[in-house]
Amino acid sequence: MEHTFNLGAATTAFWYGALSAASLPLGALIGLWLTPGNKWTSSMMAFGAGALLAALTIELVAPSLHHTGFAPLGIGCTAGAVLFVVLNAILNSKGGFLRKISTTFSHLSARNREQAEGVLEKFSRVALLRALPPEEIHSLLPHLKEAAIKKGSIVFKKGDEGDRMYLIDEGEVELVLGRRSHEKGFAMLGPGEAFGEMALLSGDPRNATVRATTDLKAWTLEKEDFEDVLSHCPALKKGFTDLSRLRQGKLDKLAAEATDAAVQDWANIAKANLSREAIAPSPADVHKAHNEAGGGAALAIWLGIALDGIPESLVIGAAMIESGSVSMALIVGVFLANFPEALSSSVGMRRQGYSVSKIVWMWTSLTILTGIGAFIGNATFGNLAPTTFVLVEGLAAGAMLAMIAETMLPEAAEQGGPANGLMTVFGFLAAVYVGTLGAH
Repeated sequence: MEHTFNLGAATTAFWYGALSAASLPLGALIGLWLTPGNKWTSSMMAFGAGALLAALTIELVAPSLHHTGFAPLGIGCTAGAVLFVVLNAILNSKGGFLRKISTTFSHLSARNREQAEGVLEKFSRVALLRALPPEEIHSLLPHLKEAAIKKGSIVFKKGDEGDRMYLIDEGEVELVLGRRSHEKGFAMLGPGEAFGEMALLSGDPRNATVRATTDLKAWTLEKEDFEDVLSHCPALKKGFTDLSRLRQGKLDKLAAEATDAAVQDWANIAKANLSREAIAPSPADVHKAHNEAGGGAALAIWLGIALDGIPESLVIGAAMIESGSVSMALIVGVFLANFPEALSSSVGMRRQGYSVSKIVWMWTSLTILTGIGAFIGNATFGNLAPTTFVLVEGLAAGAMLAMIAETMLPEAAEQGGPANGLMTVFGFLAAVYVGTLGAH
């Protein structure tokens, strides 16, 4: 497939590439102006995903199969998908996941799950909690609160009201028999260990003073929250009712008799029953993630959006070599896919504190970048041998398919909306119809 570089054709590819991405700043402006609801946004995202799937199938996959068969296309698609997934994971680790609601939810949910599983492992070492049904223990997780305590501080004194338990995440505490903080301690507790848990079992005063011997990070569970969870979880309530008849001595016996295997089995069951609600990120989680990402988040978000769009631009330029003309089905498919993507992402960026001018410039710069990508695709891919050409097209197509699967369809599903299935089909049919117009 020899192709002499043609500046006019490459320039045309640039303009059509830019046209396909012009819906990015347009979608951003409309999203910032109207702030559409989640269901409307999800329907648009599903429509765009369907249109892009159709455009890929008609304009790239079918012609490639006709020219060289399955192998080059299959290898290219697989390599493109792997490349996208790897680069996407790297950018997400730098804050790029904040570019979309779906990627934000997915990334933070995975992080919350890892954190929740760690907490449940620590729960398994607490006799009081391990005596409760592991299938329901995840209900307590949303009620855990983080506490930071300075070295030397008294967490509570002997005789104080027992209103919460503590689970140590980092640091150590010392247990003192008397009320005076300078007294020598009789026991030390470290990460993964709990203290004050009898407050959940009885209303008795504290039976020891606890002093932080290092800076301490801990999770706290208040008795009021614990009892509120019990009121909504019959299995937990029954377990706690049975447990409330025991005193500390019997709990100590239960702890001593527990084997390592039994403790790990309890933890495994608890982790296997983690609910979606228990790990769902809260607005505070999103705000915290944005602050943790710092100044590098904006660049990572921009690079993440560019990663979503570069394969599309290369395919547009390459498709013009193959057909000798512009594929309107592909242009329309990419345009329709870009619009809801920018619309949804821009609303999320605005909530995270980005200025309107910064958001619009990010999307406008990507419009220009898409045009450049189409120019490069048209100028360089034509000199490739047919098999290599299809391999490279497959690389771009695989990256696009992975992008649709990892970002667009989850975005539609995450936002909700019963019409998502129908809208995906309508988007698919819209791109197919545009393709039939170009055939006449």
